[in-house]
Amino acid sequence: MTTLADHAKHAKQLMDKAVEAVKREFSTVRTGKATTALLDLVRVEAYGSEVPLTQVASVAAPEPKLLTVQPWDRNLLKAVEKGILASELGLTPTNDGQLIRIPLPPLTEERRKELVKVVHKFAEEGRVAVRHARTEAITRIKKTEHVSEDEKKHAEKDVQKVHDDHLKLVDAAVKAKEAEIMEI
Repeated sequence: MTTLADHAKHAKQLMDKAVEAVKREFSTVRTGKATTALLDLVRVEAYGSEVPLTQVASVAAPEPKLLTVQPWDRNLLKAVEKGILASELGLTPTNDGQLIRIPLPPLTEERRKELVKVVHKFAEEGRVAVRHARTEAITRIKKTEHVSEDEKKHAEKDVQKVHDDHLKLVDAAVKAKEAEIMEI
């Protein structure tokens, strides 16, 4: 039989996952410096199916303004290049037959503002996931049998507090990422 504490614990786990997902998505948003996580969401057409870039190539950031992609199979150079161009990262890869180099151009003010909007979209998705976890937990708490109303109210308050803390974590992550993007 699940207890009120189990419901609260489950909600916290879901909220933790939501915050982690937001932070992971933030790492794919470009800032002024090169990071290999930037290409995490790039998909490549390889061997008849679409796979993440990281499954067909190694990605490195040898310099602050440069990424390099080394496909394990040289026949995939064109496909990798095409995948990077198709992503909405605004990057222009160059291919020397061995390695794909991706210079990171400086961000324009307009592009920075677009990226901030993307960050806010990711953050809102995270907030929705946190709220959903809270709603689900409170619904389960209300349906729990053989527990006093006071205990249910107390458990609901605990879930609400965890919810509020997680929303603060998302907001803090947004502020940090926004500052990183707007930094010149």
